[in-house]
Amino acid sequence: MARGQSDKHIPSGRVRVGIGGWIYPPWRGVFYPKGLPHSQELAYASGKLTSIEINATFYRLQSPASFRKWAEAATQGFAFSVKGPRLVTQQKVLAETGGFIRRFLESGLTELGGKLGPVLWQFAPFKRLDPADFGKFLALLPRSLDGLALNHVVEVRHESFYTREFVGLLRDAGVSVAYSDAEAWPRIADAAGEVVYLRLQKGDDTLETAYPHAELDAWARRARAWSQGAPPADLPLLAPPDPATQRPRDVFVYFIHAGKLRAPAAAMALIERLQDRSLLGLP
Repeated sequence: MARGQSDKHIPSGRVRVGIGGWIYPPWRGVFYPKGLPHSQELAYASGKLTSIEINATFYRLQSPASFRKWAEAATQGFAFSVKGPRLVTQQKVLAETGGFIRRFLESGLTELGGKLGPVLWQFAPFKRLDPADFGKFLALLPRSLDGLALNHVVEVRHESFYTREFVGLLRDAGVSVAYSDAEAWPRIADAAGEVVYLRLQKGDDTLETAYPHAELDAWARRARAWSQGAPPADLPLLAPPDPATQRPRDVFVYFIHAGKLRAPAAAMALIERLQDRSLLGLP
């Protein structure tokens, strides 16, 4: 959007920005104040950020009590995304994972209540696209759970997924694809489901905000565009935009890179840009 053109009347989804997990000892004294009790770290993080991606669920099922405790610790308006278990995504035949999916979804996710954000299904780099099998997997993902809406996202890491056919599968199922800002993975910018999900993985811990300021400016503009239903003009698409799918969406942005020391600073810098209209070229 050009400078001087107002967007205040354009419908927009909410943009939430955060990090992966909240327990990381090197953050103590850098992101977390020195001496902050470890039990208060989630509450502190949720006051500075607007979302966190829960990674522990990828490795093992959590208890309802854990989900309830996390929900109680986080501030109002905060949202968690929850990573689906590798027990599902690493199966050879995805069409046979229905029982595993149900077991995970019924393990306590509803304890997050209104703080439940998207469910992320992350696939290994060696997992190739089998359209028939993957389509059956997408059909296993329910759209609601005990009255709570479920928004599913898949993160794929094999080049075989970088096709228009894959985007069609997602749109038919109403499932989103994670845009991975990483050299090694396919970067798919096509909107499909009800949310847009970004995993920004090129952070450099020698920079105070992990990403250069110009790149943070660009990600803020892209997130704003997606939230208003328009694809960012500077990212290529695999399929033509579908007018039926062009609508405001909630956008979830996570800074997740190998060192991750400066990930919280990057998230806070992006939040600042999204709140400051002048940094987006808006009046």
